Amino acid sequence: MKDPTVPMSHVATPAVHAASAGASTLPVPPATALHWLRQMHLIREFEVRCMQSYQEKKIGGFCHVYIGQEAIAVGCVAALRPEDPIVLAYRDHGHALARGMTANACMAEMFGRVDGCAKGKGGSMHMFDRPNNLFGGHGIVGAQTPLGAGLAFGTKYEDEVINGGKNSRVTLSFLGDGAVNQGAFSEAMNLSGLFDLPVIFIVENNGYSMGTSIQRGTTMSHDLCIKGRAHGLREATIDGMDVLSVYRDMKELADWCREHSRAAFVNMTCYRFKGHSMSDPRKYRTREEEATHESNDPIINLERALWQAGVFDDAILASILKSVREEVKESIAFASASEVTPDRELYTDVFVEPWGPYPGSSLPAFLGGATNACTFRSTNGKEGLV
Repeated sequence: MKDPTVPMSHVATPAVHAASAGASTLPVPPATALHWLRQMHLIREFEVRCMQSYQEKKIGGFCHVYIGQEAIAVGCVAALRPEDPIVLAYRDHGHALARGMTANACMAEMFGRVDGCAKGKGGSMHMFDRPNNLFGGHGIVGAQTPLGAGLAFGTKYEDEVINGGKNSRVTLSFLGDGAVNQGAFSEAMNLSGLFDLPVIFIVENNGYSMGTSIQRGTTMSHDLCIKGRAHGLREATIDGMDVLSVYRDMKELADWCREHSRAAFVNMTCYRFKGHSMSDPRKYRTREEEATHESNDPIINLERALWQAGVFDDAILASILKSVREEVKESIAFASASEVTPDRELYTDVFVEPWGPYPGSSLPAFLGGATNACTFRSTNGKEGLV
């Protein structure tokens, strides 16, 4: 059997026999850990193919890939309930896939096609999946954090006031370390602390705000949790390169926020293996630094844990890799065959209800494409809503 302390290569090696699942030392059922591994591989394969498609000019605009940070999205989503809202920054493909968006809908959006999750109107930075309570990626740094506080206020108000019960939901609001310095984020934390909102602000602290080291641009970067502490938020620092740690610590924190209807701040330490975006030459860090961090690959870390638990072998790995490669390959074919978003879509999704020359909103294809129901009539010769 291969030494489980040695990182596994993705090159085929002689098969080994996995031990009984009953012998597992994992903190979660082996099937759950294997599912997380597949999700992480899916995100990694998806992002690699996005990079390739961007270089082939099939993807336009900005493109920020999630390679190296997969454990965060997978572990955080696993710690939640389906009804819990999530709001994202613009490095958002991984979270969307982890939350349940299909690779087809995600890739079609990357390609700017009408079958994408936002009908091709959002692109890389705006993955949105309402049925899965994923309230979009956002391109303005820090702009999603007040929305995260607002989502938490909305769910708390619905649960406690409208329904006359107890808070039952917790919102995750993801941001990068550069967004910590935005005034909107400070305001969001202040209101969250004042109103006891069940929101967790997760700083995916990969060490660089675009190309600037966090030490050069952020005060108290050695103790980032002080930002949340100043507003009375519960705080935690979590190893974002270990999906098992992410799940364990986030589950405990999410359960606490849900039970007490209070806000929290998480310094999620990680490292992005690629540049800030596809146009980033990464001249601000050395190849030696990158190699050191890449040896702490979150995917290899989970594979090592599975090997040590005796529930993993080369055949399982080969099956996972084959499955995700086929899924992503299919998504590229799907996106390529999808219609380029037509000009007429400029006039839809401007208002929820029809108004003037605008026909109102409609669901994207991956949700059935049905037109949203609305009531519309003429009042005294003028258009109006009922």
